[in-house]
Amino acid sequence: MTRHTKIVATLGPASNNPEVLEKMIRAGVDVVRLNFSHGSADDHVARATMVRDAAKRVGRPVGILADLQGPKIRVGKFAAGLVVLENGARFVLDANCTLGDIERAGLDYKDLPKDVRNGDVLLLDDGRIVLDVERVTGAEIQTVVRHGGELSNNKGINRQGGGLSAPALTAKDMEDIKTAASIGVDYVAISFPKSAADMYMARQLMRAAGGKALTIAKIERVEAVAALDEILDASDGVMVARGDLAVEVGDAAVPALQKKMIRMARERNKLAITATQMMESMIVSPVPTRAEVSDVANAVLDGTDAVMLSAETASGKYPVHTVEAMARVCLEAEKSHEVTLDREFLDRIFTRIDQSIAMAAIWTAHHLKVKAIAALTESGSTALWMSRLNCGVPIYALTPAAEAQTKMCLYRDVYPLLMKQMHTDRDELLFDAERLLIEAGVVEKGDLIVLTIGEPIGTPGGTNTLKIVRVGEHTPPAA
Repeated sequence: MTRHTKIVATLGPASNNPEVLEKMIRAGVDVVRLNFSHGSADDHVARATMVRDAAKRVGRPVGILADLQGPKIRVGKFAAGLVVLENGARFVLDANCTLGDIERAGLDYKDLPKDVRNGDVLLLDDGRIVLDVERVTGAEIQTVVRHGGELSNNKGINRQGGGLSAPALTAKDMEDIKTAASIGVDYVAISFPKSAADMYMARQLMRAAGGKALTIAKIERVEAVAALDEILDASDGVMVARGDLAVEVGDAAVPALQKKMIRMARERNKLAITATQMMESMIVSPVPTRAEVSDVANAVLDGTDAVMLSAETASGKYPVHTVEAMARVCLEAEKSHEVTLDREFLDRIFTRIDQSIAMAAIWTAHHLKVKAIAALTESGSTALWMSRLNCGVPIYALTPAAEAQTKMCLYRDVYPLLMKQMHTDRDELLFDAERLLIEAGVVEKGDLIVLTIGEPIGTPGGTNTLKIVRVGEHTPPAA
């Protein structure tokens, strides 16, 4: 329980078995990502069950994130599986084409010709291939290859500068939200949102299906960057999805945007996940590159809640090694993370009692140099607020709700513990909280801790009490 930054790992062919998954959890995975671009509803249900079973065997909570596919703006399939485009060659993107060849390719997104104009630049396969649009005729986009190369089936298409009109939530996504709700996932990630409306719709669909998942907006479009304030307000967190984002805004703009998004998320009490190619070389190598180590470390220093692995654990050769390497880098980077709590408090305004108690707890913990903060919480909100400011003291969130425990697996600096019984008597509850922390090995008798609790007990959002306690001074309440 010493690593502050959480690790999200994607399940796939390389990790889709109980033995490997259990090793990954032991190595440090906090949240497992189910990629809804692949597999059926039954597949996702089976994988979620496997995650929960593995977590139970390991004896630590693990959250589940459902990542929706979003609109498929891709070329179709080729008769030969792939073609090699030469610089200067003419190439047609044809919405009516069934199987492509060296001269043309089909389109999964049939409305692309309506979104494109003469002079536009189209970027295929994450920008590896660049096409200049000469003219649009009916269902055909006629282009000239500026930068060629190998183009294979179903590669993605982006318009430089953004502006494609495909909706964030497709019919498939809407069905997948129902599946995610039935599974009881902790988070649902929305691909390619352009506005707050996309996020509100996703939340409404999740609630209508009976799900309680928190929503994560994947920032991948130019339009999303411009609307970041409103998207954050409509979401529970953001994912810095650097792949498509880099293609649309240019790769050089991404590092500064990453820092901005993480900072904005923390200031608004939202979560931030940093994703895409974090340890890409470990798909085929047992060790990361030095650049990848620096990339992960910089995200940690930026204050991200979590760093994410995609193909590295889904299809790579070394899924367990990759998690171990990422955990090691996070731990080392956190040693040099500066605590600037006093300065960060200057511009903060607190309007809620529970939020004020949370802020008072981290201020007190920092200046008293206590061993731990213990937040007795029903929903996890108090622990989230505490985790938005780095006070240098670990936050243990004690909750009776298993669903709150797994949600908090994504919160930076927060270690969720399940209290099997929540008393209505405050003294009994505080005694049990101390005992749980001792049994977990995080405090010892004589340690000073800060406790927060809400009265009347059991009311979500009702944290209104802060107590400074020396562990072991309480005697068990009389029977």
